[in-house]
Amino acid sequence: MDDNRRLPLVYVRGFAGGTRGIDKAVDDPFYGFNEGSTHVRVGAHNQPLFHQFESPLLRLLREEGYELLVHGNQAAYLAEHDDIPAHTVWIHRFYDRSATTWGGSPQEYRLENAAADLLDLIDRIRDKTGAPAVYLVAHSMGGLICRCLLQKVLPDRGRTADCVAKLFTYGTPHGGITFELGGGLLERVRDMTGVQGADIFGPRRMYAYLTPQARTDPDGPPEGWDAREMPQEPGALPVERVFCLVGTDPTDYDVALGLSAAAVGPHSDGLVQIERAYVPGAHRAYVHRSHSGRYGIVNSEEGYQNLRRFLFGDTRVQASLVDYRLSGDDDVVWQAEARLSVRGLPVVLHERLAAHWCPFQLDARRAGQDASVPLATTFLNSDLRTETDEPMRFILQLRLISLREKDGVFGLFDHLEQTADFADTLVIDVGPRDADPGVRGIRAAWNSDIVGAIRDHRVVGAPRADEDPTSDRWVAHIELPATAAPLVGADARIRLVATPWG
Repeated sequence: MDDNRRLPLVYVRGFAGGTRGIDKAVDDPFYGFNEGSTHVRVGAHNQPLFHQFESPLLRLLREEGYELLVHGNQAAYLAEHDDIPAHTVWIHRFYDRSATTWGGSPQEYRLENAAADLLDLIDRIRDKTGAPAVYLVAHSMGGLICRCLLQKVLPDRGRTADCVAKLFTYGTPHGGITFELGGGLLERVRDMTGVQGADIFGPRRMYAYLTPQARTDPDGPPEGWDAREMPQEPGALPVERVFCLVGTDPTDYDVALGLSAAAVGPHSDGLVQIERAYVPGAHRAYVHRSHSGRYGIVNSEEGYQNLRRFLFGDTRVQASLVDYRLSGDDDVVWQAEARLSVRGLPVVLHERLAAHWCPFQLDARRAGQDASVPLATTFLNSDLRTETDEPMRFILQLRLISLREKDGVFGLFDHLEQTADFADTLVIDVGPRDADPGVRGIRAAWNSDIVGAIRDHRVVGAPRADEDPTSDRWVAHIELPATAAPLVGADARIRLVATPWG
């Protein structure tokens, strides 16, 4: 791995609630980044296979060469050492000053103070390591602390966001937290009383800590203000340097009572609604994990593999369905489902399924030439290949589903539950930039056209012609199988765009 990609990594945890939760949080030296999980998956002969995920922290140490240097006190260590390696992991322990377990006089927690302290920690780390910037990795509210730093603290101090190279968020409520129950009453009570500081997930407080002081309207957010937006002004962190991991499993969060999932609704990870869990324009992936707990998004293989590839990958591939024309009557609603897997991994890295409340809704009004639906973005790492001449392979499963709806009611007379009108798998090989000429470029073929097992990396065929003359940018359009033409038109394609990443 190039040294310029081995930047310091700072983890920012999520919301702990009141004093009791804060006291429990600070007892963990790593604020939860060290928590792993165990589960089973189906193995050979239909037998359950035990799978152990050690934790994102241990995996970064073991697989990416990161180090933990602190023995006793992080702040003291930084103060006492002048030459620290860049490839190190740090924990933003912003809750320490608000805990009662240390004695003394705990301070009231304020998100703006946590963001200001984060900048101080980043500056100390950069000064001691000589690194130009850091990676920020955040869970839930931690992502809002990072955004407060980027959108308010830095502009208020006349600084740019060049101290942050990339931001990765797990289950962050970028658009706040709302509830399906209560017709807005629960939100109003929360925001008015500020119970346990939870008003930070309401629009008025979010507007205050996500807006530079010079632009803040004392009357609150203007009409149409969207908390999810990260303004792209000179000096801001580009949204393409942001990755949002979205959880889609509400049932495994707060299993004992089920109160949160019931209040937030099924279209969520149990606490954060799916449509509020990302920044528009940022990269994102959907995984069937809950907000936290046994099947939580941070302590999951899916979370780690997306994190690892976003931070350290060298090739970005974006896949979109383009130039489609929907067929059928006006009362037919079309949905698309997509799943993305990378060769060699035991988990699916991205899945948007109707069963998980997050399919793509294909809009007939926007269909036709230039119609485009982004299906998935993946980051590949040529350093992880087992052979130097081996391409980087991933697959994209695509399903098209039609539903008949009239006056808001789905018709079932011609309905076949869980059955797609079209389903196939696109096998994609990407040759890295440093490969031999015969390996470079993009190869792709539909599984229905491949004879035999797709594990053989030679089955995909010759490289596709690069349709973009731009240097270091490969573009290929893959025709859909003929069986899809009656559904989306003969011109529908999967557009693949591969670009260097770092």
